[in-house]
Amino acid sequence: MSNATDTPVLRARGSRKEYGKGDGMVRAVDDVDLDIAAGETVAIMGPSGCGKSTLLYLLGGLDRPTSGEVELDGRCVDDIGEKALARMRRTDVSYIFQSFHLMEELTAAENVELSALPAGHSPRAARRRAEQLLEQVRPAGRTGFLPSALSGDQRQRVAVARALSNEPSVVLADEPTGNLDGAATLDVPQLFETLHEPGQTLVIVTHDSRIAATADRLISMRDGAFVDETSLTGGTTGRLGTFAELED
Repeated sequence: MSNATDTPVLRARGSRKEYGKGDGMVRAVDDVDLDIAAGETVAIMGPSGCGKSTLLYLLGGLDRPTSGEVELDGRCVDDIGEKALARMRRTDVSYIFQSFHLMEELTAAENVELSALPAGHSPRAARRRAEQLLEQVRPAGRTGFLPSALSGDQRQRVAVARALSNEPSVVLADEPTGNLDGAATLDVPQLFETLHEPGQTLVIVTHDSRIAATADRLISMRDGAFVDETSLTGGTTGRLGTFAELED
């Protein structure tokens, strides 16, 4: 799956996240150093409560470190204001959550299309991008249905399409198969394999070794710190039209 370059798109240096004080203090992330190259797919595994999801939130600007720093495309995420941080989360980083987080009042197609708009592209291009993605993730012809009428597998397929709709440089996936049954779980690696675009970075927090096996690199985490790192053999990448192509 690799199209990595040598330039880190995500960098963490001495990143630490603590909750509470004194004897009740918990260190969820403990002095983590990490470089992730543009186009690289990295899987992070470890037992529940080891700090995987907290680290993912720090990398994506959903939370700020207690100490240390996180950089995205050379910008220190910890130093930018809330408005700039929110804009970065809309345009540069996308998320795939275990609980899907779709907007319940919008149809599947509208969820994907809406997420394509904040980057400043035309409604026409956003609609065509949504149509292309939904055609590839195949939510069983239910693109006009509200999330409440979709199965867990269909919701996750829509969530994957939504995360890719604005062509973010980084996609962060937090236990993307956590709410899926065995058969649906097997579909998710193929979705990532098909939709992952050249130059797009993917970081996956997972308990599932089948998902981790699709990555270029596997990092094992325990008690807030990295304990092991393994280079894996990547697969192939797919390609969807860019907004520039869609707006021609």
